[in-house]
Amino acid sequence: MTAAADLPIIAVVGATATGKSGLGVDLAQRLGGEVVNADAMQLYRGMDIGTAKLSLAERRGIPHHQLDVLDVTEEASVAAYQTAARADIAAIRGRGRVPILVGGSGLYVRAALDRLEIPPTDPAVRRRLEERADEVGADGMYRLLLASDPSAAARIQPANVRRIVRALEVIELTGRPFSATMPTREYIEPTTVIGLDVDRAVLAERIGARVDQMWRTGLRAEVEGLLPLGLRNGFTASRAIGYAQAIAVLDGDLSEPEAIAETARATRRFARRQESWFRPDPRIRWLDATSGVSVEHALALLS
Repeated sequence: MTAAADLPIIAVVGATATGKSGLGVDLAQRLGGEVVNADAMQLYRGMDIGTAKLSLAERRGIPHHQLDVLDVTEEASVAAYQTAARADIAAIRGRGRVPILVGGSGLYVRAALDRLEIPPTDPAVRRRLEERADEVGADGMYRLLLASDPSAAARIQPANVRRIVRALEVIELTGRPFSATMPTREYIEPTTVIGLDVDRAVLAERIGARVDQMWRTGLRAEVEGLLPLGLRNGFTASRAIGYAQAIAVLDGDLSEPEAIAETARATRRFARRQESWFRPDPRIRWLDATSGVSVEHALALLS
C-alpha cells in the first residue's frame, strides 16, 4: 500500500444520499486516514437524525473532525470553517495519516481545499443593503452591481439578491471588486476529489426513503429536544431542511405527512443545487454510485 505521506488529500463529494459518508469511512480504514466533515449542517451539536450524521458505530473507530462543533444558536461561517478545517488537515498530516474531506456543501469544500480568499462581512452594511434591495428589487440591485463590478455581475444571476447583496457588501468594505475575491480552481495542496453520481430517478427514491426513515426514527423528537437549546433563534440551524418542517409541525402549521412531503421536495431541490455546483468542476473524478460504489473503484482513481 502507498505510504500515507505520499497520498494526496482525498475528498468525497456529491449530492445528498449518494453514499459519501460510508465511502469516506471505507477509504479512511484502507488508507490510514481521518475524516474531515464538509457538510455545513453536520457542524451542529444535536442535529443528528435530520443531517444523516453517522453514529459512533457507523464511524467504525475512524476519527471525525468538524462534527458537533457549533451550538444551534451559532451561525455557521465559511471563514471560521476554513481556518478550522485546514488546521485539522495539517494536524492529520502531522500524525502521518491521510486527510479525507467528506461532504456536499460546495463552498465549504472549496474553502478547505482551494485558494479562496474569504472577504470580511459587516452586519450593519449587510442590513442596509438588504433594506435597499427591498426598496428597489433584484433588478435595481443588479444594476448597482453592474455599475460597480461588471465582471462579478457577469458571473451572478440577476435574480440572486442574496449574492448580489454580498458582492456589494464586499465592494463597500474592501474598496476592491468582488470579482477579485471570487475563487479560482487551484488546490492549495495535492488533492484528489472523487464525486459520486447517482441516476436522478434513483436518487429521488433514496431521498424519499431517507426522509421517511428520519421521521420514523425520531426527527420530531430531536427537534423538540433542541428547541429549549435555542433552535428557533439559530439563523442557520432553524432553516435546515427537515428542521424547519418539524418546527412547523410542532407549531401546528403543517401536518406530519405534509412536513415529510415538503422535506423530501426540499431535499430533492437541494440535491439538484449540489449537482449544479460540483458538475462544472473539471478536476472532480466521477464514479457512478447508482448501484453503490466499492472502495476498490475509489482507490483506482488514486493511482
